[in-house]
Order: sequence, then structure tokens, then C-alpha cells
Amino acid sequence: MGNVQRMPGAFPLHEDRDFLSESEWVIFKLLCRPIDSFADADADELSAASGGQVSRERCDELIRIVQIAALPGLGSWIARLFAEAGLTLAEVRNSDAASLTAAVNDKAGYPICNEATTRALHDLQLQWRGGAA
Repeated sequence: MGNVQRMPGAFPLHEDRDFLSESEWVIFKLLCRPIDSFADADADELSAASGGQVSRERCDELIRIVQIAALPGLGSWIARLFAEAGLTLAEVRNSDAASLTAAVNDKAGYPICNEATTRALHDLQLQWRGGAA
């Protein structure tokens, strides 16, 4: 996965960035709910546990961010962008890399992901599927 991370001109797919707002972080910290545990959470239950302070839709997005970021070679920054574009873990694993990067760019309204990013993502997908990259 290291070679994919160093592809010239590619979005830093491996990079982690904070994706919780400060208030969300406080809420989940008070609930003793580690962020990693979101991968197996239910959006309705997570929202209810927050007393409705975090919407069901936002909880669903947080769950997808954590799930996507768990894929080898991906960090929370690109996972957040994929989730905000409405993508799921299965779509990130299995959909055409070009359609995934196009979805991110369409959601943002400008090109975040370029051809190098698409190639790097494609190579990661091959590795996840057990193929050579």
C-alpha cells in the first residue's frame, strides 16, 4: 500500500483528519463511545444515544466514514469525502474508481480528485480484491 500512497500528484488517500465537530466529539466522549466502535453501530441507535443532538443522517455518515477509513491504505480524510458524497463501504470497495472520484468532485463542486488519485484508488481496490497492483 505504501507505493500507492506516494503516487505523484495523487490526493493523500492515506491521510487522517478530524471528521467530528467539537460538539460531536464531546457528546461521544461523554457517552464513552469510541469512534472505532461506530463501524458496527446503527445510525438510529447512535442518534438516540446522543439524545438526538446528532441527527440520524449525520450518524449514518459518521458510521460510513469509520467503515471506509478501515480499508487498508485509506485514511479518514478521503473516507469523509466519500461518505459526504453518499458512498458506502461496498461502493468504495467495488465500484469503478473513476465513478468514485467523480462523485467526490461532483459533491465538492470542484476537482479534489484527479487522474493520479483515480489510478491510486484503482490500485488499492486491486489490492483489496487480492489482485496485483
